[in-house]
Amino acid sequence: MDQWLNGGLGAGTESRQKSCSGLTSGSAPSGQLSFSQESSSARALVEGTKGKRPHVLLISTDMVSPDLYHPERALSRSVEIPAIRSLLQDGTFFPNAFCTAPLCSPSRASYLTGRYSYVQGNSERSPKGLETELLADDVIFPEYLQAAGYITRQIGKWHVGSKKSIGALSESNPLWDRWSPPVFDDEEFLAYQRSLGVKPQKYSREIVFRLQDRTTAGNSAGGWIVQEDDRPFPLEAQYSYYLGKRAVEAIESLVADGSMERQPVYLQLDFFDPHQPFSIPAGFEERERTLRKIMDCPESWNAARQRDFKRAPNEPAIVDIYRRYWGIYDRQQLIDYRVAGALQMEIVDRAIGMVLDRLKELGLYDEMMIAFIADHGEMNGRRATVDKGAYLHPDVVRVPMVLRLPAGDSRPATLDTPASLLDLSQTILELAGIRAEARFDGVSLLPALRSGQGTEHRDLLFFGGWHVGVNFCCGIQHRALDGRRYLYSYNCGSEIDELFALDSDDAVNVIDKPEYASIRKEMIRSLGAALQSDPRWIGYWSEFRITRFEDLPLTAGDMQLFTAPD
Repeated sequence: MDQWLNGGLGAGTESRQKSCSGLTSGSAPSGQLSFSQESSSARALVEGTKGKRPHVLLISTDMVSPDLYHPERALSRSVEIPAIRSLLQDGTFFPNAFCTAPLCSPSRASYLTGRYSYVQGNSERSPKGLETELLADDVIFPEYLQAAGYITRQIGKWHVGSKKSIGALSESNPLWDRWSPPVFDDEEFLAYQRSLGVKPQKYSREIVFRLQDRTTAGNSAGGWIVQEDDRPFPLEAQYSYYLGKRAVEAIESLVADGSMERQPVYLQLDFFDPHQPFSIPAGFEERERTLRKIMDCPESWNAARQRDFKRAPNEPAIVDIYRRYWGIYDRQQLIDYRVAGALQMEIVDRAIGMVLDRLKELGLYDEMMIAFIADHGEMNGRRATVDKGAYLHPDVVRVPMVLRLPAGDSRPATLDTPASLLDLSQTILELAGIRAEARFDGVSLLPALRSGQGTEHRDLLFFGGWHVGVNFCCGIQHRALDGRRYLYSYNCGSEIDELFALDSDDAVNVIDKPEYASIRKEMIRSLGAALQSDPRWIGYWSEFRITRFEDLPLTAGDMQLFTAPD
């Protein structure tokens, strides 16, 4: 597996590891190799200049629509997220940031390893035999931090397999390793609720979509909650607030015992919100009324309704599968969903604000690096579907990404440069003075953070696999000759490709528009060059070069892709 999409050690690194196998983490002189795993001498790292390394806080959210944060989206201006906006003002915001795959486990596996991942689906729906978790011998960037002396902690959703929580974190953290939050079976959470005198939640208003017969009840998207005895459910007992409180307690404990004076700390706080099923407590009634006054449905939902939600001529079958799976045939239900999603974003912002406020009270905020991301995006009604899936669309691959360096070490800015969650590991490691001797697919954004300048030209790859539907797809983000950025998606199981302009508010497929013929060919050639240049993508390239033969540069050669023996 390590030789496929997950990458592995760069050429020559294994021999360097063997020659330095006597060194252990923390014992190597500056500039020499030590290892993320001492016992096996796995994954070498070079520690740079010794000095006080900054504390690092990574805050991740789950499935965030650009509608909820992106300044170019009108709805975002009506969503109250003061904590997140404070990070936008203090740090560097990347409005063109993307995940590698629009599913929880594949995306998390990618940004934790810093490599395009072989994980192609979430464990809940993938068939046995398909990898859905990171393997024990994969290395994630917190392990490099730990080997260099960091205390590493994680709170909240994990979803890349328990094998990677063992040894990767400084202690055994009570994490949950599935897509949905354990609001009914997390004993610590239930004990916390009882301490507040709060009973478990139930829905007072629930958003339940319809199956494709448009009558039978289907998927629940959650909704508004009360206690099981019908009393109002307080924000303080909601799960995101609880996770924020746990993060505050972890920080306070590390301060109290002097750990944060002696060692740098890496804390990863992974929220489930605003992912559905929603759980909206009391206290947001006025905000709901305000949002309902301005909420509307996307134009692409209206277009789908006009054709009775049937598949459009230029849509691949996978889109129709997801539309039927979610069944958003009712306008009011979609309004309810969009309002609930915005409220859920405001709830998680309250929890983030609690953490940031406590850091400021403790005098830690200015000396920390703080990163804010989401694992993937959300359709939020576009194309008459919600959630995400095994397909590529701008709204499911675009993610919020804000990076804030310690005070005085960066220029707050908005950088249009294309960025990837793959860049997170390299940025954090460089800031910590660590160079890992392994293959990474991201780049460090530290120079851009410090200079306030990025690059306009950078291609990023995407992939999809197995979820509600099966669609092994790949795609590329590329700035075309017309100066605009596009997303081109190649769907292996469909004759229909997709081409989206990334600056569109409600992106539609323009692959069949005559005025985009030259852009289509340029994007196909860009994706072909990327697939051909990296042996880890050979499976896609093997098919792509045949099906898009007419649009690719003509090259002669053995179509069986024989390789010379080692």
